[in-house]
Amino acid sequence: MNASQSPYQDNQNDPNNKNPENEKVVGTVSHAPGNAIILAPVAAKRPVTTTLHGHSRVDEYAWFRERENPEVLEHLEAENAYTASIMASTKALQEELFNEIKARILETDLSVPTVKGPFAYFSRTEEGRQYGIHCRRAASRADTGIEAWPEAHLLSSEFELLLDENVLAEGHDFFSLGTFEVSPNHQLLAYATDTEGDEIYALRIRDLQTGMDLPDVIEESSPGVAWSADGSVLFYTTLDETMRPWKLWRHVLGTDSAVDVCVFTEPDERFFLNLSTSTTDELIVVTLGSQITTEVHVLRADDPYGDFVVFDERRQGIEYAVEHHRAVNGSERYFVLTNDGAEDFTLLVAHVDGNGNGVIRSEWFDAAIGDGPINAGEPALLRAPKLDAIEVFQSHLVVHERANGTERLRVIALNVDGSIGDQHVLSQPEAVHSVWPAGNARFATSVLRFGYTSLTSPTSLEDYDMITRARVVRKRQPVLGTFRSETYVAERVWATANDGTQIPMSVVRHQDTPIDGSAPGLLYGYGSYEISIDPGFSSLRLSLLDRGFVFAIAHIRGGGEMGRHWYLNGKFLQKRNTFDDFIACAEALQAKGYVAPDRLVARGGSAGGLLMGAIVNQRPNLFAGIVAEVPFVDVVTTMLDDSLPLTAIEWEEWGNPADPEFYTYMRSYAPYENVSAQIYPPMLVTAGLNDPRVSYWEPAKWVQRLRENNQLSGSTGTPNQILLKTEMGAGHGGPSGRYDTWRDEAMVFAFILRCVGLAK
Repeated sequence: MNASQSPYQDNQNDPNNKNPENEKVVGTVSHAPGNAIILAPVAAKRPVTTTLHGHSRVDEYAWFRERENPEVLEHLEAENAYTASIMASTKALQEELFNEIKARILETDLSVPTVKGPFAYFSRTEEGRQYGIHCRRAASRADTGIEAWPEAHLLSSEFELLLDENVLAEGHDFFSLGTFEVSPNHQLLAYATDTEGDEIYALRIRDLQTGMDLPDVIEESSPGVAWSADGSVLFYTTLDETMRPWKLWRHVLGTDSAVDVCVFTEPDERFFLNLSTSTTDELIVVTLGSQITTEVHVLRADDPYGDFVVFDERRQGIEYAVEHHRAVNGSERYFVLTNDGAEDFTLLVAHVDGNGNGVIRSEWFDAAIGDGPINAGEPALLRAPKLDAIEVFQSHLVVHERANGTERLRVIALNVDGSIGDQHVLSQPEAVHSVWPAGNARFATSVLRFGYTSLTSPTSLEDYDMITRARVVRKRQPVLGTFRSETYVAERVWATANDGTQIPMSVVRHQDTPIDGSAPGLLYGYGSYEISIDPGFSSLRLSLLDRGFVFAIAHIRGGGEMGRHWYLNGKFLQKRNTFDDFIACAEALQAKGYVAPDRLVARGGSAGGLLMGAIVNQRPNLFAGIVAEVPFVDVVTTMLDDSLPLTAIEWEEWGNPADPEFYTYMRSYAPYENVSAQIYPPMLVTAGLNDPRVSYWEPAKWVQRLRENNQLSGSTGTPNQILLKTEMGAGHGGPSGRYDTWRDEAMVFAFILRCVGLAK
């Protein structure tokens, strides 16, 4: 399900098991070390029939949801054992891949410092340690200017250690740091940790002068806090039973959390409550958002016991984001990004009224964003830019927008009174690239920091003077070994969908990889929630590219790459466009000679796992293998159960199957519903036992149904292997430590290489 916001067994390993429910053994026999024979687990069928809108659905594996049932956990462990036995022949390859990945990464490293107040905050990694270490030092003039830094600037030995994630992670198989928020006076740190992968965080407060945690502890919170101006009050949010952030609490430091006051509740199950502080540090901002509707409430940070005031009442289908601004002359206003009357969003200015609360807008003004100029060499705009986000500074406004499917930055000068001045678009060195905001914590500065990457260029952090237009690279991701960017070729390739729509792909390969229809390929896709999968560099991916792979990202409808219409044409009753687009991209890669017809592997996760399930049902013979990570495949069942995390808010993405029209359409593509008797390619499916976004039972049930229907492969005379790997102590994101993550990726790469005959 959304990435910003979705087993059982009767001794199936015993070949003498005579349970009549389990007589059919699915999959290939695997010889584990010691000649032990491990069979693909086969679960007992315990059918449950559900009837809705005159249609009956039978689910033989509905009991997989019984997490406390020992049979469920036994089955998942058996699946893991089976997967390990099948992949045992690639152990040496996995180790080779892991060592390649590790050898390219500078294991002991420092991040670029972010200046906030008198300090420069940064993080460190150390060789052999899984997690980051958070530090700070006194900020210098060099940290805030545009001058080039001497090499030693990032290597200062004088720093203060704030938080060591490795210490916090000791004794836990999983660890994730959520909130990390320093108080306005820089004396306290609010931080939150998750040690289960279930995205429920324990919130603590550390005294940065003593290094000790205060007794104030909130055991179950969601990420996101806001400090009062004097640091005496901390606002935080908690979850309801469906894992939805819905209550805002006020905690007074030094008091028991049991007496905390709930100051805001969002009863509508479609809306998430998000908490932040304005860039000016003057406001605490509560954003209530569903998939398609927004409502913002604000409170002066210096009045923590006051009442939040609504900025603009919610109207169904109207989204808006608010940024507070105080001009050089002291005047106050709000910049508002909204889709009200503008499908691809527009920028408005709202002036503060004179009644003293500084909140309610008195009138709206169109900020008149232009369409150009565009970068030299870029084609003419296919349509007006889509405005994605805004960053506000005292004398500048930065708009993050999309044009021709590519991100870009528009800088708008603000006059002394805060009115709109001149504007320009930053040029970038490559036509196909990604840019994003990166650590802009200061309001009164002319320096913009942004991140830049492409399929061939390692990530860099750059500072840009919005007045002089000078720019300097603060740090470029080091890639150790023999890597040279110029030895790889990146292109934008287009495919034609069934309805004639042109679908862009970002494609990269080694310069020595021929375009003659012989290369293996990996095609990645997502296509939901208006999330854009923008082209970016991966040093891990080099292990495939250097083995002759072509890697491609399919920018399919349902994502946001080409504007709001791109998203709208890939959701609700047009969701099948997402799957058809991906298939068109796969066919185009083969037809244009980028990949061999029988050597293309597809990969996607979460909602991208739904994509994998749909396309493998439609065109299983198009792919040599499928990697489906935490896949959202039992769409109908999940969307009918509003007791599950995220379901209610997801109705505005997929539709509510309580409506007969949505029910029928959803059934037409839901992967679990549409498994049929055919030859499925080799598949690697992953799950997380503690995943609050896509429940583990979705991929587990799907794998069982796939194996049951998988037909004999003409090339081997046996069904292709379908593997399930469940993280028993993690959630949606898989393993948490960086070395564990690299090993996991090495295993996935080994599976992909196995699918195309390169595992040796």
